[in-house]
Amino acid sequence: FDDTMTAKASTLDEIADEIQRSIIEDALKEFSERVVEEAINPRNVGRIESPDGEGTITGSCGDTVAIFLKVDHDRIVDIRFLTDGCGPTIASASVLTQLVKGKTIEEASRIEDQDIMQVLGELPEDHLHCPVLAVNTLKEAIEDYRRRSVED
Repeated sequence: FDDTMTAKASTLDEIADEIQRSIIEDALKEFSERVVEEAINPRNVGRIESPDGEGTITGSCGDTVAIFLKVDHDRIVDIRFLTDGCGPTIASASVLTQLVKGKTIEEASRIEDQDIMQVLGELPEDHLHCPVLAVNTLKEAIEDYRRRSVED
């Protein structure tokens, strides 16, 4: 890089940072800090190779969530998710994985969308389906785990 290229790259970084700040400010007008934080920096994202249970659901909004479970002695030792969804869907799935990791299958099966809402805070009415989608996908992954366990 010469000095001109370095200056252009620096200017581009500054523009990108300003755009990101603006997007976050706009998001905070509609969503809680926790929703924005989880959407920007989600936890437990990814796929588990050879999962003990998995579920994938596409919601009525068009967002798809996939959840992968690793279970040891009926306890969820790892949980990961993938989604093509919006920020509240990402945030809901991220919080769900944090709530479930370390729980028994029975404990995890009792998780409800309200448990996610308690962590995230309020969601606008048109995004209330996001935690429901995450929970329903978890329930499908648990059912898949139970089916596989019976087959073994």
